[in-house]
This record gives sequence, C-alpha cells and structure tokens, in this order.
Amino acid sequence: MRDWDHFLAVDWSGAKGERHKGIALAIAEAAGGPPVLVEPPSGGWSRVDVFHLLRDELPANTLVGIDLGISLPFNDCGAFFPGWDRSPSHAKKLWALIDEICKDDPHLGAHSFVEHVEARRYFRHGKGDEGDRFHLPDAASKTGRLREAEVAQWRQKCRPVSNFNLVGAAQVGKSSLTGMRMLHKLRGSLPVWPMDPVPEKRLKQGGSMLVEIYTGLASREAADALGGRNGTRTKLLTYADLNAAIGALDSPPVDKFGEIDDHSSDALLTAAWLRKTASEPERWEPRCLTAEIAWTEGWTFGGL
Repeated sequence: MRDWDHFLAVDWSGAKGERHKGIALAIAEAAGGPPVLVEPPSGGWSRVDVFHLLRDELPANTLVGIDLGISLPFNDCGAFFPGWDRSPSHAKKLWALIDEICKDDPHLGAHSFVEHVEARRYFRHGKGDEGDRFHLPDAASKTGRLREAEVAQWRQKCRPVSNFNLVGAAQVGKSSLTGMRMLHKLRGSLPVWPMDPVPEKRLKQGGSMLVEIYTGLASREAADALGGRNGTRTKLLTYADLNAAIGALDSPPVDKFGEIDDHSSDALLTAAWLRKTASEPERWEPRCLTAEIAWTEGWTFGGL
C-alpha cells in the first residue's frame, strides 16, 4: 500500500441550515506530531465550505476520511429502492439522482429527497412514521436495511444504524444523503474508495483520496488497545480521555486540558487512527468486499 503525507478526518453533519457545530475537521501529518483541528471560517463550518476545501485547497497526497455513509444498502435486495423504476444501478448514479432531486435545496441539503413521493417510502422519518418499504426485505433488522460494510462493523463490536433511518442520535441517514450530494459534485476532483482506484502519489498536487470512516470504529479500536479502560464509550469529552485514546494509536498528545466537544474529539481521534491504519493492507482488502459491492454499496475504511 502506498504512503500518504496527510490524514484529514471530517466529522460531517446532515442538519438543516448553513453552518453547523457538528462539523469538525482535524489533520494528522505523516511526519508525526499530534493531530490538530483545522480552523473553521467565522461562524463555523458549512457543508459548502468543506466541499470547496476538498476540491480546491486539499494538500497533495492527503487521505481524507469523512464520517458518513457513501451509499445505501443494495446487496440485500439487489437494488437501492426495490420497486421504484428510478432506482439507480450503482452508487455514483445514486449520488447523481439525489443531487438532481435536491438541486434547489440550499447548503447541500437533502430535504427534497427524503420527502420525494417515492423515495420517502424507504426511510424512517420519525417515531411511528416509517415508509411502507423501510423494512425491506422481510429478514431485515429492526434498525432497517444494512450494507455489507455495516454488517462487518457489527462483527467488530460496533453498532451502526441503517442509512435509511433518519431518526435518533445514532442516525447517519441525513449526513449520508447530504454527503452523497457533495461526492457527486467532487467527481473528477477527488477519487472515492473503493469505487475508484487508489491514485499514485504525486509530488506537487493531487494524489489524494476520500474514504468513508466510522468514528465509532476508531473509538472501539482505541478502547481495545487500552485494554477496555474507556469501556464501551464512543464519545470522548475531555482532553485527558482523548489523549489516552490517541496515545493508544501511537500519537503524541494534544497539548490542551479540560473539556472538548464530541465533534472535535471525533475528528482528532479519527485523524490519528487514519494515520495508524492506512498502512495496514487488510484495511484496503476486507474479506467480504467484492467488486459488485464496491461499485454499489461502497465500504467503510477499516471495516474487516
């Protein structure tokens, strides 16, 4: 596996509005040192800000990890939206469909898609408000349909939730849909693993790649490395806990004390985790990842 010069972790948000406290970026350098937060614009990050950074300002040879689902379940039913004649045949067409339906939604929002007369049938919108096709197929988990990558995460002691679920603190459906709009707009600028081949390293510009990450997986692996000292917690709310976790990932500590918000700690932890795991061949060759799954569902980097 080729090496990278920078590791950028993005904690994303699918919330309504322009600027979000839930978006945080952190970068770790291959040369060493602690991960550091990327200073946001005045008022905080917007999704459009992140898009412009990834398209126009990304340092060469950066591995970008973004905390969202890059696709929806497909393998379980042989389609993203069984029974809908507009159901796309692969992930990149899915991105295009979402962006087309949401073209008038500001701030890379995806409200128009989840309220689309056909698309909304596949999502859980609220307590007691489930689309009539949310539970396809009949054998699906009560949490909704899962991608093969999410099934693998359950085997790794994580608890991912279906991207068709739009309800609750653990849901990532809204984040994933807004993120897919951004991925569509990044086509031609930033390759996405595993749909695209890993680019060659370049000396001056380019050579970067985006992967899906799951901050809960990074937290779980750090906790395991600590021998369970942090229990099953996936949120680190003090610099002491954060530094213990990134120390378990062979990273120097962040030189700060006291409390930290969970979005910043997620970004810092995952930047350090990316730096540690990106050189491990098995992360790029998970045993259940086939060419068809790569092209339709994608995969979560690190999921084995």
